[in-house]
Amino acid sequence: MRGRSRVFLLALVLFLALQAPASAGTKTYVIVFDGLPASPSGLLATVVTSFQLLYVLSPIQVIVVQIDESFVGVIKQLPGVLAVIPDVLHKVHTTRSWDFLELERNGAATGAWKDAAKYGVDAIIGNVDTGVWPESASFKDDGYSVPSRWRGKCITGNDTTFKCNNKLIGTGFFNLGFLASGLLQGKPPSQAAELYTPRDYIGHGTHTLSTAGGGFVPDASVFGHGKGTAKGGSPLARLAAYKACYAEGCSSSDILAAMVTAVEDGVNVLSLSVGGPADDYLSDPIAIGAFYAVQKGVTVVCSASNSGPQPGSVTNVAPWILTVGASTMDRDFPAYVTFGGVTSSMTIKGQSLSNSTLPQGQRYAMINAKNANAANVPSENSTLCFPGSLDSDKVRGKIVVCTRGVNARVEKGLVVKQAGGVGMVLCNGAGNGEDVIADPHLIAAAHVSYSQCINLFNYLGSTDNPVGYITASDARLGVKPAPVMAAFSSRGPNPITPQILKPDITAPGVSVIAAYSEAVSPTELSFDDRRVPYNIMSGTSMSCPHVSGIVGLIKTKYPDWTPAMIKSAIMTTAITGDNDSGKIRDETGAAATPFAYGSGHVRSVQALDPGLVYDTTSADYADFLCALRPTQNPLPLPLPVFGDDGKPRACSQGAQYGRPEDLNYPSIAVPCLSGSATVRRRVKNVGAAPCRYAVSVTEALAGVKVTVYPPELSFESYGEEREFTVRLEVQDAAAAANYVFGSIEWSEESESDPDRKHRVRSPIVAKTTCG
Repeated sequence: MRGRSRVFLLALVLFLALQAPASAGTKTYVIVFDGLPASPSGLLATVVTSFQLLYVLSPIQVIVVQIDESFVGVIKQLPGVLAVIPDVLHKVHTTRSWDFLELERNGAATGAWKDAAKYGVDAIIGNVDTGVWPESASFKDDGYSVPSRWRGKCITGNDTTFKCNNKLIGTGFFNLGFLASGLLQGKPPSQAAELYTPRDYIGHGTHTLSTAGGGFVPDASVFGHGKGTAKGGSPLARLAAYKACYAEGCSSSDILAAMVTAVEDGVNVLSLSVGGPADDYLSDPIAIGAFYAVQKGVTVVCSASNSGPQPGSVTNVAPWILTVGASTMDRDFPAYVTFGGVTSSMTIKGQSLSNSTLPQGQRYAMINAKNANAANVPSENSTLCFPGSLDSDKVRGKIVVCTRGVNARVEKGLVVKQAGGVGMVLCNGAGNGEDVIADPHLIAAAHVSYSQCINLFNYLGSTDNPVGYITASDARLGVKPAPVMAAFSSRGPNPITPQILKPDITAPGVSVIAAYSEAVSPTELSFDDRRVPYNIMSGTSMSCPHVSGIVGLIKTKYPDWTPAMIKSAIMTTAITGDNDSGKIRDETGAAATPFAYGSGHVRSVQALDPGLVYDTTSADYADFLCALRPTQNPLPLPLPVFGDDGKPRACSQGAQYGRPEDLNYPSIAVPCLSGSATVRRRVKNVGAAPCRYAVSVTEALAGVKVTVYPPELSFESYGEEREFTVRLEVQDAAAAANYVFGSIEWSEESESDPDRKHRVRSPIVAKTTCG
């Protein structure tokens, strides 16, 4: 029986059983085998008195069970068990962008997008998320056909109104892990019904899927802001939606089941704007599912998470995953706050998507929310504009200045409105710095940076009768500098293997307009009864599908390329500069580092013609995994790796697997550098031949000398590979005690065609201290 059929048969069998409350010690576990037993249930029954079998994922030798946690120890001792992983709840990582990514020029498609990549027409993009709103114009069937290689189905569950078509060709929903968590108990029947349909009741999945592969939709906007043609990166791609995320979160076992099903269905791009921290790759079901997908030729793109700018907060860090950070584009939605008298006024700029306006230039009384607290309410609460914290007598008819934090940004505006206020200025605290978000506020509003709000707070404290007004305007294009790293975008170093630089790339993830579910408000807040077909959202959740769409373009142009080759093309052609002749900056205005942007900001057109690529084979990954556990040989690999003969590979006693940093990866990371270290790489020619490349150290590392040998590489044919080494030699250990950053670049030299000039760049990070 195929995995998908087995999944949904089990869903029917277990539905009633999982409605009963689980006992206090009952939990869900993912059990990984080095070879799936003929009867998983029979094997478990030898040591466990009672259990529920939720999923059997035969392609990856995995089962998911609900058992009493007291049995975990004995299950780990069963023959063939590699790991027993607790199920955890993950969270989703929550128009103009394609022009900014150079696939359009002044609204017209470039030849690279339209002709070379054919708008991604041959790609099938699968999205594991909160489902999809199938009625959206972004998923309209405009003369498509279903690819013959597609093996999936349109599973609609209890939703008789849900329809797939030749654009949205497949759907499914995965809820057994979520049901076993017990989070559904006590919820109304309507919410329970949402678990049995692929329909999106949150909006997140519709937004991400349409960003990756939505079709062309003219005149899309959010409350009239940012009007233009909405489309995904691969607008002619076919799409499949796998619902594994719900309002309370996403069960890791449901995500894993969805990933395996998507691969078996025939997707060639898998996009996941979801994740969470993990201690190692074997304890991370997303890494396990992605590993299987990559071995089947499916490129897996994941968001880096929204826990920035904390160092080491990046997630989805397995080297076989393409991990995406988030940055701005050259568009914002300005809202201006003018305060002071007619002859002594000052204006500061923020952002807003509010559909409420105040009369142009009419001054209103202003008040700091700290001083507008209701009776018996501490000023700490009113400062943040908590519900019920404001005194109507103090606020009525005024513009209230609230501080960002704790409760939702849009909710603060509602609190002001309910207290009788006419407008809100939302000010960042020092921790949020310059990071401002355009939100669809319910009241005239502007979200303003910390540095600009200092002037406003100084004014409010200097006069007894402060006045001002708020002026909104439509989208502003050509904003500089851009890109700027989003404060929320999670940062490296890689918390599992610092020898692999993460994230890999950054892409637009701030104020992105895309399709949305009309079952939920644009703010996702219960008190907001507005509905919109397109919404603006920010997060690495939004940057991830931008890259997924670009992967679809590359896969269409080069259908035989491996996921590693596609990843390399995106990474080595990225740029680290902005549109203001400077380096990419972070939220403070300082220069960002590869721990924020990886190899740089994605460049779509250049990624379609990279010149050279770093290919990574199953044997490379096997050596990498064995290198992570050198003292434990002989052992089965911690993840199932299959050789060219189709048989599982294993770590061998006494074999030399090199070091983790020797994995053939497009970036280089060497923590704990002592004296010197040499890393090995190989590149494959995917351009015209014959050709010759010369290397240069384009950015030196402080305190570390970098030498590349050989300094030139020649290729006589397409697909030919050449090896080289990069030697890092410590010259000033103190200067490199903390991470230092640099890069090398291979530049094509062509006497016959001077215009043929590929540049293949790899960032390098290193430090001389350990830990």
